[in-house]
Amino acid sequence: MAILRFSDIGMSGIAAAIPENIINNYEYTLHFPIDQVKQVVDKVGIRERRFADDNTCASDLCFAAANKLFQEMAVDKNEIDLLVFVSQTPDYRMPATSLLLQDRLGLSNSTIAFDINLGCSGFIYGLSVVYSFMQHQNIRKALLLDGETRSKVYSPKDRKTAFLFGDGGVATIIERNKIFGYSYFSMNSDGSRESLIKINAGGYRNPSSLDTLKEKIVDELGNIRNEEQGYMNGGDVFNFVIREIPKDFKKIIDYSGVDKVKIDYFVFHQANDYMNSYLVKKLKIEPAKVPSTIAKFGNVSSVSLPLTIVSELNNELKERKQLFLSAFGVGMTWASAIINVENCIIPDIVEV
Repeated sequence: MAILRFSDIGMSGIAAAIPENIINNYEYTLHFPIDQVKQVVDKVGIRERRFADDNTCASDLCFAAANKLFQEMAVDKNEIDLLVFVSQTPDYRMPATSLLLQDRLGLSNSTIAFDINLGCSGFIYGLSVVYSFMQHQNIRKALLLDGETRSKVYSPKDRKTAFLFGDGGVATIIERNKIFGYSYFSMNSDGSRESLIKINAGGYRNPSSLDTLKEKIVDELGNIRNEEQGYMNGGDVFNFVIREIPKDFKKIIDYSGVDKVKIDYFVFHQANDYMNSYLVKKLKIEPAKVPSTIAKFGNVSSVSLPLTIVSELNNELKERKQLFLSAFGVGMTWASAIINVENCIIPDIVEV
């Protein structure tokens, strides 16, 4: 059973950066009739998203978020011994983007730096990895960076994905402190469902070619994409989530012994409004305890969860709060965590 327990480790600060370019989903009608657009947008609940321009990468958004956090917390960069970058939209195939950010942020050459290639569950996975490193006393502070530019991945001519995804970046400082108490993480994977959310070509199994870049009609609805753009089987993903997430919720609650009534906030991956509303009812959670940013940011993959914390809980985490985190997606992977947050510094969101 992949459940981890940590003590006296937690987030002391978290900042977010988003592109300044706002996409109004109701006006995203270049390739679809207005009535179809309204039907899709009303169902998924995503009214606005943020799109990075052609020259902005996930690393740029994380860099802006990290700089804002350094300023607000007066961070001594020499004390950061670990940098982890979570993303599936890196700057290059090689080298790892974490190394570029280590240099760009002016961190020491003795900093441990590496990337984690995971989708929507990536923030929780990243936290668990950093918490594991923080058990070693020689690691003073860690910087977890999580960034995505998913707008560059999906076809605007594919109605199944065209209205869902946006861009953003988050920076988190993680430290040891007895105020955090115990935290619990549950991580899960099912690679047999790798085809539910996927980019078929552009890697080394199916390298880029003129054919993989050619747009094609992919279904009876007339949706169009090339093989280097992402696709998603939304119905099967929904069925997967409503089956696995309640089981994982029960597993981590039972293992931790935490009373779910005493959890202050339940922060879910922002996939779509319909799915999260179903989970809230299924898990019998008070809706007031479930912050949401689906309407204004859309699905920002792994960034959605921490972006929601920054956007909706920025004034709530100065006093001690217990959070349940849950994320799920491409892989398929899913993860849950119960963490304590106290005296967490959360600056205003930066626009890039």
